[in-house]
Amino acid sequence: VEEGIEHFGKFPKITRILTTLHDVGLDYIKLGQSAPTLSGGESQRIKLAKELSKRSTGKTLYMLDEPTTFLHFEDIRKLLTVLDRLVDSGNTVLVIEHNLDVIKTADWVIDIGPEGGRGGGRLVAAGTPEDVAAVKESHTGSFLKGMLGVKKAGGNRQKAAGKKESAVGSKQSAAGKKAPVSRAKTTGTRTKKAGG
Repeated sequence: VEEGIEHFGKFPKITRILTTLHDVGLDYIKLGQSAPTLSGGESQRIKLAKELSKRSTGKTLYMLDEPTTFLHFEDIRKLLTVLDRLVDSGNTVLVIEHNLDVIKTADWVIDIGPEGGRGGGRLVAAGTPEDVAAVKESHTGSFLKGMLGVKKAGGNRQKAAGKKESAVGSKQSAAGKKAPVSRAKTTGTRTKKAGG
């Protein structure tokens, strides 16, 4: 893909498609690579790149099931940038994910659990990552707590040293109810679901 961007640089349509593959962290795959040789996460990201190369209507719901599986930290960062771009265009992104680096950047987290299989399947917590971190019964929350810092009594959070606040848009639960927005303003709706 990386070589293709250079080779087809004078052809904007081709370059746009190849650039979106690069943006989702797939610059290492070969043009013409057979689909069965791709992992599930790679296949999802190819579909995502295809969507990104289209003209956005700002009215699309994207549902991704564990798109960070087997990804390196840098590729996860690239994927989060792409997901933010979709949201900033007015789309909704729902992600089923266990990766805490993804969960902590979500506008809204739905934690299902508390365990897997027969020990799970019920709503444990829902809200911002900080809200979920405050729920004692949430395994996801207990891990998020250490990543996000300590919550103060008034609902404000004390930022952990060196942590940045991420920009988010309007928040919406899976049920469609608006939740308060207390961070930087962007457009769109972003909902990411975290498995417990």
